[in-house]
Amino acid sequence: MNKIGIYPGTFDPMTNGHMDIVKRSLKIVDNLVIAVANNLSKDSLFTIDERIDIIKNDIISLREISKNISVIELSGLLTTFAKKQNATCIIRGLRAVSDFEYEFQMTGMNYQLNPDIETIFLMTSEKNSFISSNFVKEVHKLGGDVSNFVSKNTLNKLNKKNS
Repeated sequence: MNKIGIYPGTFDPMTNGHMDIVKRSLKIVDNLVIAVANNLSKDSLFTIDERIDIIKNDIISLREISKNISVIELSGLLTTFAKKQNATCIIRGLRAVSDFEYEFQMTGMNYQLNPDIETIFLMTSEKNSFISSNFVKEVHKLGGDVSNFVSKNTLNKLNKKNS
């Protein structure tokens, strides 16, 4: 059986923490769909197309597993999207206990909408536990060095965006 997982998020931008979850997810599922949400309630630095492009370029660096990853725009309900992708699970990364409360509530709602799709929580590695896209954007905008938190590709895109 081909196990397909969905890893949803805004990924504005993709960080090393996100990439860690991607790599570890493929130890659990055969194929991973990175579902890039176009959340209109968030003030995104990058457009949906720019974020998808950044992620696709970052995934290329994962040569040995990149063939098992697709990057698709997510619109509408996550559970509906997951069903259309024939997914068996939703992958969520957790950095801190504060993330868990929100994710726990979302998991409950998703289960009510589609009890056939499980949610799997992966804790970020210790070295990535403090990284968030918002922190990366803020530190970079203020002139700080974020090269340890994002890929070279993402850093180049941040430099172009903030110049």
